[in-house]
Amino acid sequence: MSFSLNEVESTSKRAARGAGYSWGHAEEAAKATRWLCAQGLDGVGALARLLQLDLVKPPGAPAPDMNEDDRISQSMLCPLTAGPAVSDRAQQITGSAVSLSNLAMPILLLPFAANAARLLKSCITVTFDGADIVTDGFAISNPSTTPDHAKTVSVRVGGTLTGTVQQQARATPDPTDWTTLNRFAHRTYAPATEESRLRGAGAGLSDND
Repeated sequence: MSFSLNEVESTSKRAARGAGYSWGHAEEAAKATRWLCAQGLDGVGALARLLQLDLVKPPGAPAPDMNEDDRISQSMLCPLTAGPAVSDRAQQITGSAVSLSNLAMPILLLPFAANAARLLKSCITVTFDGADIVTDGFAISNPSTTPDHAKTVSVRVGGTLTGTVQQQARATPDPTDWTTLNRFAHRTYAPATEESRLRGAGAGLSDND
């Protein structure tokens, strides 16, 4: 079954929020998932697998620091945390490559690299364990691999965009992955109360006749 990109974005946002991410990070996750699906990549599957890893950082936790040896590392790095840090500090990438270690679902880093590419008006190359993927912010080279985990990742300015993937207007995710997103999204729905049930029914209990 296929879904519009709007459906993908709205479901992804609620799913990320239901998994415990802040609304801000959930919105970033939704936009990233939509961007990947528009590129013909499995954004829904990547987000579904990420949410099941439970990598949500506690409220108020600092963003990854890219000033220390240009390297971001922890036991398992979440792309929804590292991605905005890369995008927000795009100017730092012009000086030297940013390196990351032990990144979960590295494909979810690509939309943030694309945003940096648009800001810098230059191609950016993202390397997962030696495999290069290039984006100019609007298109992306066809990735040779999309691993669920990368030991080393680098983000640098430069590269030549070739062999781009075809843009898509709809997504056809694996049904299991779509169900996973909806399961997380369901957590954001407020439980029904007796009052809400009565309002939904329309009549209530009073009779003014």
